[in-house]
Amino acid sequence: MISSIQNPGIKALLKLDKAHERRKQGLFVMEGSRELSLAVAGGVVVRQLFVCEEMLSEPSLSLVRSLNVPTETVSAAVFEKLTYRSGSDGIVALAVARRLSLSAIRLSANPFVIVLESVEKPGNLGAIMRTADAARADAVIVCDPQTDIFNPNTIRSSIGCVFTQQIAVCTSEEAYRWMTEGGMNIHAAELSAAKWYYDTDFTVPSAIVMGTEAAGLTDFWLRNATSRIKIPMRGQIDSLNVSVSTAILTFEAMRQRKFTS
Repeated sequence: MISSIQNPGIKALLKLDKAHERRKQGLFVMEGSRELSLAVAGGVVVRQLFVCEEMLSEPSLSLVRSLNVPTETVSAAVFEKLTYRSGSDGIVALAVARRLSLSAIRLSANPFVIVLESVEKPGNLGAIMRTADAARADAVIVCDPQTDIFNPNTIRSSIGCVFTQQIAVCTSEEAYRWMTEGGMNIHAAELSAAKWYYDTDFTVPSAIVMGTEAAGLTDFWLRNATSRIKIPMRGQIDSLNVSVSTAILTFEAMRQRKFTS
């Protein structure tokens, strides 16, 4: 049993808390049996497991045994250092970060895509992944991000939905070119837009583009979008959390499509 955080393997794992280390090594850390199950089902390659036996439930133990990957047992104190939340089921996994290119995305006959520009907060990114999963959006495109999809807080807030979605990271220009070549209408969410979101036709191949809460979308998207759309605001504030706004627009699109395409 590993009982010290000075263990070389544990020190290497803790380094992956930093985004630059995740990018450099092409690895990331996830915790919890639900997230691990979704990751494996989504084709993620697991390199190693770290388990705390006193926290393992029988289903979690069965999952560990089924994966047949190198496994280290750690003390409760070490496990606590490795995790971000309680209720991690006694499992932490080291996995290979899978990067999906735009060209590798498989679209349905009538795609709906969520585009995020310069998303900053991992919690918002994770919440949007949950929305994308619930609505069965074709893909999530993250343009010029300020956080990454393998941030532990993104994985945690998405409850593993980062592994159920097709997610690509690229520049705004690359995303725009890919969507226009695919014949999608591009709808930019903007506070001062003239068009209400519910008057927008989402029944055809469509993408919604969401900006940051602080600055909104850049001029690039406002200039190039098919339309600019907004959500009515009746209170004293002028905007919603970006994950909430994304959910409203996404489920209006699903309503128009009668939740069938």
